[in-house]
Amino acid sequence: MYNARILLADDHPLVLESVKQLLEPEFSVVGTAKTGQEVLDEAKRLQPDIVLLDVNMPGMNGFEAARQLKSLLPAVKIIFVTMLTEAVAVSEGFRAGAMGYVLKQDAADELYAAVNSVMANRRFVSSKLDMEVREAMECQWSRPEGYTTNLTERQRQILAMLANGSSTKNIAKELNISMKTVEFHKANITRKLGVRTTSDLIRVALASGMTAL
Repeated sequence: MYNARILLADDHPLVLESVKQLLEPEFSVVGTAKTGQEVLDEAKRLQPDIVLLDVNMPGMNGFEAARQLKSLLPAVKIIFVTMLTEAVAVSEGFRAGAMGYVLKQDAADELYAAVNSVMANRRFVSSKLDMEVREAMECQWSRPEGYTTNLTERQRQILAMLANGSSTKNIAKELNISMKTVEFHKANITRKLGVRTTSDLIRVALASGMTAL
């Protein structure tokens, strides 16, 4: 079986060493990086099959590093290994070009499976993430680009606020409109997007990147 060549990226030396021990000897760890720029430099030099990438790194964060990596090396496969469990972070990771998302605290249980999955061109999402987060990712992969572009600016604004956890009451207060008006917009949004519940709306918003970290 082909021994995948892996570049590790994390700003904590102990994490790098721990992950390396988890992967070897089944996989070949060809290098490490501690900053976003180092990731790009080392990936260009080493030409790895997979980059395991943290989100929070000095200088350039992991999302931006992933975008630049995919531009520099389109064939490289990226797996985020991070502490971030929020749906918006997971969504941003996949939108940045990742094929896998593993939680650091569960790396010992899931990293081997994640590497094998992405090497077989299959996405991997940690089973330890909330069901709603994983469903949002399925939505992200199944919806066509521009899925929400038929919404009005106000409807997109309300959808994004829902995804960020705002209640109908808070949205009405923030936008200086009545709660009845917010509910009217929600009804029109669900009709346009072909969904039924607020949870469905939130999944669509996350899938479309309509939130901010």
